[in-house]
Amino acid sequence: MIPYGKHNINAQDIASVVDVLENKFLTQGELVPQFEEALCEYTGARYCVAVNSGTSGLHVACLALGVGEGDTVWTSPNSFAASANCARYCGADVDFVDIDPSTRNLCPQRLAAKLQYAATKKRLPKAIVVVHFAGLSCDMKKIHDLCQAYGIAIIEDAAHGLGGRYQNKAIGSCEYADIAVLSFHPVKSITTAEGGAVLTNSQALAKQAELYAKHGITRRPEWLQPHEQGAWYYQQLCLGYNYRLSDLQAALGLSQLTRIDSFIQERRRLAARYTDSFTRSSATQNFNQYLKLPTQSQAQDSAWHLYMVEVPINMRALVFEQMKSQGIGVNVHYIPIHWHPYYQALGFTKGAFAHAEHFYQGAITLPLYVGLSDKEQDEVISALETALLVAIQETGDEES
Repeated sequence: MIPYGKHNINAQDIASVVDVLENKFLTQGELVPQFEEALCEYTGARYCVAVNSGTSGLHVACLALGVGEGDTVWTSPNSFAASANCARYCGADVDFVDIDPSTRNLCPQRLAAKLQYAATKKRLPKAIVVVHFAGLSCDMKKIHDLCQAYGIAIIEDAAHGLGGRYQNKAIGSCEYADIAVLSFHPVKSITTAEGGAVLTNSQALAKQAELYAKHGITRRPEWLQPHEQGAWYYQQLCLGYNYRLSDLQAALGLSQLTRIDSFIQERRRLAARYTDSFTRSSATQNFNQYLKLPTQSQAQDSAWHLYMVEVPINMRALVFEQMKSQGIGVNVHYIPIHWHPYYQALGFTKGAFAHAEHFYQGAITLPLYVGLSDKEQDEVISALETALLVAIQETGDEES
């Protein structure tokens, strides 16, 4: 089985982790701060707080921005549930902005219209979680300008985006956002096994993020309230969580980060190879009406976390099962958040965000990861072409 995603670990990564096991603190040592500094250097953000998952990072981001009961947070329905759950953890309401069917990202035009309407009803969101789906940055300048006019905070859910660029700056730089959140899950750009990070250019937000990620407790002298205790003294300043990253994970992250540019280069090469192959197939086998490829307008800037094609809705299940039967570990990203029973119980209904729903119903994620050989990729390409032919025949659509 060729999986849709896979981590890439080498001897340097293993040696870095073993060194921690043999010679260093396993947690609360020197490597987490080093990893945070390295992420700042790579992305251009001024501050970084490493956490134990991207989901924790999103929660911390909402808390740092003061999201709470009575507030509303908007996000994209085309994402993993964590992009919305983070607001619910804070007691806030959630709403969604539909996607641009070309980029599959939150649509600035629909955002503008929704903001204008919400302003008339006095129901503007406290923050917007903007998702860089599949590694392609949203149009952050447009989104920033829209939100700035209403005083709305922006969180970049950059779980897919590390290594990508927008306007020639690294995703995560926070040029047009208050906070950006990264994920280091095994299938992401780099991995720490599990892990994440909160990036910001605001010293005040960085302080709040650090406190919320570390029990609300600090030993920093400049943050402590006046006291006459010794050097051992610490204070809990707020109700925080244990979202810390371990030094074992930070060691792996530091090692992985030295290779991220080569990782992204290889992902882009594989993505271009898919596109070239499917473009030729469409021309020779008349697949144009059956196969929609990812947008190529900004392909050179994407981190290419995922490579997703779209097939006709009535063919998706057939194509999916055919490819699985051929040993190809295809996947689907994502079930629209508002389709989940939890969000349905909150009052959301199918049909509310038509573009995200249409995309989901035809979407198939193809294998894409560092270490996928050309031979294996050729197997994926051949399997999709075969599956499409079978689906065309079985659905009775044999115009080709």
